[in-house]
Amino acid sequence: MDQDELKRAAALAALEFVVDGEVVGVGTGSTANHFIDGLATIKQRIRGAVASSEASATRLAGHGIRLLDLNDVERMPVYVDGADEIDPGLSMIKGGGGALTREKIVAAVAERFVCICDASKRVRHLGKYPLPVEVIPMARAHVARRLSALGGEPRLREGFVTDNGNQILDVHGLTIDDPVALEAEIDHVAGVVSNGLFAIRGADVLLMAAADGVERRLRS
Repeated sequence: MDQDELKRAAALAALEFVVDGEVVGVGTGSTANHFIDGLATIKQRIRGAVASSEASATRLAGHGIRLLDLNDVERMPVYVDGADEIDPGLSMIKGGGGALTREKIVAAVAERFVCICDASKRVRHLGKYPLPVEVIPMARAHVARRLSALGGEPRLREGFVTDNGNQILDVHGLTIDDPVALEAEIDHVAGVVSNGLFAIRGADVLLMAAADGVERRLRS
């Protein structure tokens, strides 16, 4: 199977975590798109979906899946999304598509976070993939200096604006020995909206597709 077929296999495996009659949280990106397409085949079983980006909302609506505002949702059993990197403890780097803040919010509400990806996303230590940091535009230079002091090389994602109207600094070369501590430290920098480390609230379930099938791992 090629990479896209692996992504689709992981995404379809996540359908078993959908709870009948309940709301599903839906992530953003190519793997999440496969999940949305699969969800369309069982849309009559769910109450609706909460999207983590405008792009995902558009795809869900195109399938006739009811969209719900997160503020109107009291219970969400599951959130399904991909990752740019994931380590053995199921901490992740996310945000390659720029939706990290909304993804983090929806994940925080969900009772269970199911990560879907192919085996190329598995790493021993996070940090090879640049860490996205969403920033308030007026704070960009200040945040960049603070990120440089942490040992990273922040680069503005040129020509990109998030769904929230902000900018993204992609931080290259970070050494991430303690994802939980670094996530908290970056989030406390004035002007940071959120960062792409999902370690404080990592994945609960990993569905990772490889040539020999979809591996399931639970957060320890």
